[in-house]
Amino acid sequence: MAAGDWYRCLDDELAEMRMAARRAVFTHNSTAPDDRGNITPDLLALLGSAAPDARIEAPFHCAYGCHIHLGAQVFINAGCVFLDSADIRIGAGSMLGPTVQIYCPQHHTDPSLRKDGLEIARPVQIGENVWVGGGAIILGGVTIGDNAIIGAGAVVTRDVPANVTVVGNPARPIERR
Repeated sequence: MAAGDWYRCLDDELAEMRMAARRAVFTHNSTAPDDRGNITPDLLALLGSAAPDARIEAPFHCAYGCHIHLGAQVFINAGCVFLDSADIRIGAGSMLGPTVQIYCPQHHTDPSLRKDGLEIARPVQIGENVWVGGGAIILGGVTIGDNAIIGAGAVVTRDVPANVTVVGNPARPIERR
């Protein structure tokens, strides 16, 4: 999985890692807002890295946690889902609206191999000062450049250059006014 090769997602070791993530996410999501801080200690310990002022609102869900890297002043709004079977890196000052979904894994297109749990994971890189509107979906293998804007509800299937706004399904550039 880490090498970017096809792997079996039904593996026992991966199942244990997902269970550890579920426990940390449960603690984060069920901790009172006044006690949660930016990220609960259990979830923070699970993450690959996070700046001290990065914030994840509850509820939140991630598959593994260890592949998530958050820069300074990153804000993850409520209801976000990160299927982080590969690295998800979010640059400083970026903001994700509610219910943004980032999907790194891709199941096999061959039905018999898919049935056996074969999938591949592609990383997602989000630059600095990016705004991702609520309900957007970002697929694995996508890089989003600095200062880009992803419109609410957009489905991002391709790289987005710096300083570009994209909207729609699939997401396409629009001119900024």
